[in-house]
Amino acid sequence: MSDTHAPRRWRACPPRVAEHLRGADVILHAGDVCTAGVLDELAQYAPVHAVLGNNDGPDVAGWGAPERLELELAGLRVAMVHDSGQAKGRLGRMRRWFPGADLVVFGHSHIPLDEHDEHLRIFNPGSPTDRRRQPHGTVGLLDVADGALVRAEIVPVT
Repeated sequence: MSDTHAPRRWRACPPRVAEHLRGADVILHAGDVCTAGVLDELAQYAPVHAVLGNNDGPDVAGWGAPERLELELAGLRVAMVHDSGQAKGRLGRMRRWFPGADLVVFGHSHIPLDEHDEHLRIFNPGSPTDRRRQPHGTVGLLDVADGALVRAEIVPVT
């Protein structure tokens, strides 16, 4: 997930978001949490990996969120960043920023996106709480097994 913007937009985990978090193996938050308490709340569901967004304060950095993160999930090489830059050239730019990644999860725009080429998949789950001009608030669901992304889905939660 990304762009929860607490406490203005997220006072507590919305029930439709919680439905998807129950049973999750891991939660990825692509920034603009705004308060570290959200990360603590999410950690009650599953281990959390988060990156800093442009609206995140020192408490989110103190929680342990870096500007960029690279990790391996079930053999899949995943990178995270909040702001991936302008839409034009994004896929190539993410390949340059994260040459070893199979998947890059990002946020910032609040616009869900699932795009790929033969080398890389980029995925923006959108925002569950601040949909902006989108028809729904959304989260992303990723199924990873044996080093492969089996399924990526953007799910409406509002």
